[in-house]
Amino acid sequence: MRSDIVPGAAFPDYELPDHTGRHRKLSELQGGDPMIVMLSRGMFCPKDRRQIEGLLQLHRETEVGYCRLVTISTDNLLETNEARSGAAAHWPFLSDPGRKVQIDLDIAEYTDPHHNPMIPHTLVLEPGLVVYKIYVGYWFFGRPTIEELRLDLRAVSRKCRPDWDITSPEMREAWGRGDKARFYPYGKTLAKVFAEKE
Repeated sequence: MRSDIVPGAAFPDYELPDHTGRHRKLSELQGGDPMIVMLSRGMFCPKDRRQIEGLLQLHRETEVGYCRLVTISTDNLLETNEARSGAAAHWPFLSDPGRKVQIDLDIAEYTDPHHNPMIPHTLVLEPGLVVYKIYVGYWFFGRPTIEELRLDLRAVSRKCRPDWDITSPEMREAWGRGDKARFYPYGKTLAKVFAEKE
């Protein structure tokens, strides 16, 4: 992984076609929410298929928890669409057969010249594509468990949601005053609230 991609740094705002062929930017997919990005070797890999099986359960939680999930692979558009449909996944899968991400992040898996995949990584991003945590999954057990990702999303949400604890006197007073800017989904967007905190 490129040396500047570390916790606290901004992850590149890649633009790639999704499973339908529509070009999507990561920032558009993230909005103002925490996001998990799975950098996949491709659906030829049983480890990736198993990781996606686990993410299926977590995705149901991310939907109600105002978090996002994206998979990027070096598969072509047809393979990407078939992988997503075959797994019954409902989050965006982005296709990068030109290896734009692999080359830019310097994560070519040189031990597999036949498939030329990315070294698999899973990243947890704060709003604004800020890196919170990076997992390297060349060996399967280097990949995060669903519980690890759940804890990461809890930490990021606590950090970026001003209304995380609405039982505090400060938040009760703000609500009583009609100051709803810090309460989701009232007032400002979460991205604006988060930017003002820095």
